[in-house]
This record gives sequence, structure tokens and C-alpha cells, in this order.
Amino acid sequence: MTEQDLELRETVRERYAAAAVAVSGGGTAEDCCGSSSAGGVIELDENFGAGLYGSADRDALPIQAVAASLGCGNPSAVAELRAGETVLDLGSGGGIDALLSARRVGATGKVFGLDMTDEMLDLARANAVRAGVGNVEFVKGTIEDIPLPGNSIDVVISNCVINLSIDKPAVFAEIARVLVPGGRIGIADVVADDELTVAQRGERGDYVGCVAGALSFGEYRTLLRAAGFEQIEIEPTHTVADGMSSAIIRATVPKAAAPCCGTDCCS
Repeated sequence: MTEQDLELRETVRERYAAAAVAVSGGGTAEDCCGSSSAGGVIELDENFGAGLYGSADRDALPIQAVAASLGCGNPSAVAELRAGETVLDLGSGGGIDALLSARRVGATGKVFGLDMTDEMLDLARANAVRAGVGNVEFVKGTIEDIPLPGNSIDVVISNCVINLSIDKPAVFAEIARVLVPGGRIGIADVVADDELTVAQRGERGDYVGCVAGALSFGEYRTLLRAAGFEQIEIEPTHTVADGMSSAIIRATVPKAAAPCCGTDCCS
């Protein structure tokens, strides 16, 4: 990892640490693309943050969790979570997606929220207590080096975070590692049209603003395939900048091979 990479990661950490501190103090958290939400009154944006959740979801959670929503989608809904599943939320922030997921998987399920920012982890844990949700655990780490064992997660979700990674191939490899055979992803992320160059993406917004670091549709598919994913679907939902969209990304890892049942299949 280069010094420039480390500096970029620290810039991202500082940005989201400041947002967490602001929300914890009842102030305003500026989201990743410039609109805002306040600890007392939520200012809804149709492209980012709390505005992408239904009122029933928002009303079921503490206002601090809703105010800290900085994403570009609602991955806990599109992942079609089922009771009893184990879920990992990458870049869990203030906890909105992890808490919603915990309600969807029920008492027999479990949700892990992963974040590298102490301030966000503190906020998320406090929000879990406020929400009375006990089947969620927030852990510190980076999405390039997930501190969980392999083959332990049924579903990985993430909300406008992978575009912020400085090593996206490592992220996809780690997701594939922790998923059980047949496991799946339900991710919301900013994705660029294939014709946009990296420089052109940078002209539309900065890295910390969730734009400059976005992959193109083709790059997303290529990296997912390289990590072993199949049944890849990338569905744009709404435009966030010229030639750039929020998108829902779904994919699965292969199921385990069927057990050998005789000499013919083992030969």
C-alpha cells in the first residue's frame, strides 16, 4: 500500500468520523455527496441518505441512526434477507442497514457491522441499544481485510462504501472468502458508465464524495468474476452525476459440489 493510498484512507476515515461526531452531538452530518441531515429534523434527499428508505424503516429506528445514513440505496431490502440468516454489512457507519437487517433476519439470525471508524462504531453501538436490537455486533476493521472467518456469512450487504476502497480486488476477494457456498451479495454503490475514464469520473466529484473512486459497470463485473462470483446483476436505480448512477449489485458464489455418491462420479 502506497503512502498516497494510506493518506486517502485516512481522509475517508476523518470525513466519516466527523459525521459521526456531529450526529452524536445532535448536529448535522454532511453525507458523501453534499446534502445533509440533522439530528433533530431529517432533510431528505431523493438520491442519497435517509430519503432512500421508506417511512416505515425510518420510523422504526432511532433518529441518530437515520441522521447518520450516508449511502446511495437500501441494500438490506434488495438483499431479500430471510429469517435465520447471518449477514455482514461492510462499512456499517451509524448502523441503519445493520439494524434494519437484524430486524429482517429475526432472533435466529445474526448481523455483523464492519467499520474502520471508532466514532461510527460508537454511534452504531449506541443506536443498537436505543433500538433494542440484540442480534447485531459491530466490529472494527477494513473491508479489504475482514476480521471474520471464512464460510461464515450468508449475505454481504454494503451501502455506497466499496467505491471508497483503495483496493477493490481485495474487497471482492474477502467478500467471497467469508461467504458460505451459495452465499450472495446485495450491494448499493455508485457505478460509472463504461465510456467514462477515471479522469472523467474525478471531474464529477471527489474520492471522499463517493464519485472519483467508482468502478464502471464493466469493471464491476470483471472484478466480481475474478473473485469467483456468478449470476451477476447490476441494475442502475437513479442518476447521481452525469454518466454515473447509484446501482444495485447482486451476485452469488458457487454452491458446494455435490458429495460423491459412487465409483462413477469419483472416477
